[in-house]
Amino acid sequence: MRASAIGHPLISNGSQTTTERAGDLLPGPDRLIEVRDVVKKFGNVEALKGVSLHVRKGEIVGLLGPNASGKTTLLKLIMGFMRPDSGQVRVLGRDPFEDPGVRAEVGYVPEEVLLYDSLTVREFLYFLGRMRKIDPNTYMDRARVLTTVFEMEDKLECLIGSLSRGDRQRLAIISALLHEPTVLVLDEPIMGLDPVAARVFKEIAVGMKEKGKGILMSTHVLELAEALCDRIYLLHEGQIVAKGDVRAVRKALGEDKSLEDVFIKLTEKDEVLKKVIRVLREEF
Repeated sequence: MRASAIGHPLISNGSQTTTERAGDLLPGPDRLIEVRDVVKKFGNVEALKGVSLHVRKGEIVGLLGPNASGKTTLLKLIMGFMRPDSGQVRVLGRDPFEDPGVRAEVGYVPEEVLLYDSLTVREFLYFLGRMRKIDPNTYMDRARVLTTVFEMEDKLECLIGSLSRGDRQRLAIISALLHEPTVLVLDEPIMGLDPVAARVFKEIAVGMKEKGKGILMSTHVLELAEALCDRIYLLHEGQIVAKGDVRAVRKALGEDKSLEDVFIKLTEKDEVLKKVIRVLREEF
């Protein structure tokens, strides 16, 4: 069943509904991130096809979707690393491509973490503090707290190039939080984290939400989205195919559906998955 045929107001076929035109795309003072009708092409490939979403103050928004659905492209547009071919992107009311200074108020964790391997963890955090012009006393306090809660205090003198994948991910999250950003943009933030570090991340995210900050988080971990997110957008083949709070999206396909069930159904993988499960049962 195609998503566009489900016939529920939370399910989109890529065109704007009356509700969207009336309210979802209107600017508001509480909108920290706003994306309107964004199209992005790479040659003949249309990676994003009129995508719209927003993140308000005091909420965590999940961006879900299978591989190659356009999630990372959308986050890079929000960070201002690329310009959309059409449509608008605003972060704190500013165009991040034309006004890259807005990134000073954003914490960003990319999908592929790139760090300075020849620096120690301490040197790297000191460099970030100077680059972001953080008061030295504030920087030292923040760095001490973050390295402690993420259990990195014993790695301060280690070269970044010697860190494990999990430690590099912890350091990337610490880097995104060091300057106390207003907005967090996270691409698979708990990838590689152990359960303790993942729990620490969740507690920090909830704390930021309670302080009125906004978080946009791309994730494949559906349990994380279900536990943390106030609203979700499901991106498939460059289009938003479902959106709303988790309960509402689940209700669209039946009260007994988990977010995993919804994800599989809306990305049209349900029949494929059933065949795979049947083969596995026959073979094993």
